[in-house]
Amino acid sequence: MTQEMKGLLLEDRWAPVTSTMGFLELGAEQAAQAFATWEREVMTPRGITVEVLPVSGTLEQALSSLLPLISGERRRRLFIPTRSAWTAYVADQWTGTDAASPMSAMAQRLGIRCLRVVAVPHTLRGNQGRYGAVMLDVYGPKQPGKLHNYVRALGASNDGGRWVFSNVGEPFPFEQVERYQARRVTDRFTFEMLKDYLRHLGLAPFDEDFYMPPGSCAWLLQKTGPFGTVMREYTLEEARAAHVL
Repeated sequence: MTQEMKGLLLEDRWAPVTSTMGFLELGAEQAAQAFATWEREVMTPRGITVEVLPVSGTLEQALSSLLPLISGERRRRLFIPTRSAWTAYVADQWTGTDAASPMSAMAQRLGIRCLRVVAVPHTLRGNQGRYGAVMLDVYGPKQPGKLHNYVRALGASNDGGRWVFSNVGEPFPFEQVERYQARRVTDRFTFEMLKDYLRHLGLAPFDEDFYMPPGSCAWLLQKTGPFGTVMREYTLEEARAAHVL
C-alpha cells in the first residue's frame, strides 16, 4: 500500500531533512541563541565551540548551510524565521531531523510551546521505500506530577509494517475527533488533517513562502572542536539514495 502526500515542502526535495521539523513559538535569533546557551553548557567543557551565524537567501539556500549531512554527533542546527510567531528547526542528520528531544527540552527550558511535525509518504514496496507517518506533537512547560511535557500528541504511522494510531492529551477545539474512530488507521489522522490543525495553530509549514520573509535571515548553530564520535559525511543526494527517495 502506498500513500501519496501532495503539497509537501519543496516537493519533498529536501527529504529526509525536512520530513520531520521542529517549531518553536519564539523569534528565530532568540531561539538560536537560547539553544546555543544550552549547548555551551555541555560543549564548552569538552573544548567545543558553539557559534550562531546568520544565513541569508532563499529557503533552499538556508537549508544548504546544513550540508554536508552527517552521521554521529550533530554539528549544525538551523533556525528559520517564518511569517508567523513560530521558528522552524532542522538539523544536519543524514537520517533526517530528530526534533522530539530538542523541542521537548526547549519547551521546558523556555516555558514556551514547541512542535514536532512529521510528514512521510508511505512508499514501501518490498525492501524499497519508506515507512509512512503523519504526526503532530505539541510540547509545553513541564507540569507538576507529570512525567512528560506533552500537551498533545497525534499520529498515524507505519511501525515496521503495521499501522498504529497515537492519541495523547486533551484535544484542541478545532480537532476532527470523530475521524479518530475510522476503521482504517490511515484515515484517523491524515496529511490534510495535519495541515488543517497546523493552520489553526498559525503555521503553514508545507508552503515555501511561509519561510524567510523579506528582510529576515535564518540562524545557523555550528559546533567546532574535538568531537568524540566518528562521523561520516553525506551529500543530500547520498542521503536521499540511502533512503530510496
